[in-house]
Amino acid sequence: MEQLVIVFLGGGLGSCSRFLIAQTIGYYFPHPFPMGTLTVNVLGCFLIGVIFGIVDKFHLHFYLNLLFVTGFCGGFTTFSSFAFENIIHIRNDDHLISLSYILMSLLWGFAATFLGAWLIERI
Repeated sequence: MEQLVIVFLGGGLGSCSRFLIAQTIGYYFPHPFPMGTLTVNVLGCFLIGVIFGIVDKFHLHFYLNLLFVTGFCGGFTTFSSFAFENIIHIRNDDHLISLSYILMSLLWGFAATFLGAWLIERI
């Protein structure tokens, strides 16, 4: 039960953070390209790499992994929004935006996760 509460708290903080960041980016950089979702997803991938690297390197309690990776980053990043935004762009015949979004999300997401874990290994 305590694991569920830890994931719940992290997920709530992550979801609220995602909403605030995506809204702020959308307000200051209005554009048809879903920059807010891309930003939080790539940032979330970087954070997962960093957090996993820290927990693994310093043999920290598994609950920190539950709080920050499963909870916070799980609530912070969003595959469903990514998929929905791509459907909207495809329906609007914005194929270049959709393809760019898919490729950038995948490549930058993997690169950010790798970079985060790599940085922690080097510290």
